[in-house]
Amino acid sequence: MRLSDCTILFVPGFGGSEPDHWQSRWEKKLSTAFRVEISDWFEAKRAFWVNAIVAEVENATKPVIFVAHSLGCAAVVHAAPLFTKPVKGAFLVAFSDWNQPQLLPGVIHDFAPVPRGTLPFPTALVASRNDPFCSYEVAEDHAKAWGATLIDAGEAGHINIESGHGPWPEGLMSFAGWINKL
Repeated sequence: MRLSDCTILFVPGFGGSEPDHWQSRWEKKLSTAFRVEISDWFEAKRAFWVNAIVAEVENATKPVIFVAHSLGCAAVVHAAPLFTKPVKGAFLVAFSDWNQPQLLPGVIHDFAPVPRGTLPFPTALVASRNDPFCSYEVAEDHAKAWGATLIDAGEAGHINIESGHGPWPEGLMSFAGWINKL
């Protein structure tokens, strides 16, 4: 599949993606890429996130491919049953285990339970072996439940700026390889 044949929708995690985050950098490089806009990136209310994602899919003029990070992964999974337009796939990176009530101390959220049914589109889940927000075993279990291909990122932390993943060229190569298989 060619990127020009689809709309790439980026779904950042809690707090959004800063300008130096790999998502922001990729978004600038990809001509058919857009960011899903959430009314408040620091409010983990499932309805806000899911409604924004569904609206972007409904407005898309081409089939959608998601590139989601952290909370964005859980939001895409929650939104999946609501899509009425074609979604070609989801590239999920550093899923955070929102089934943990105190994942982010002081942050109230309603993302639990994270759905575990098979996703209706091809999905890849990139997981780190030392992500502070989700163990590799939990990520692996979710990948199996979703019917996703699990991509082992090694010891990569949360795959964000703090873990040294500004541009993250290895991730972009992995994404390109995955897209070619769709």
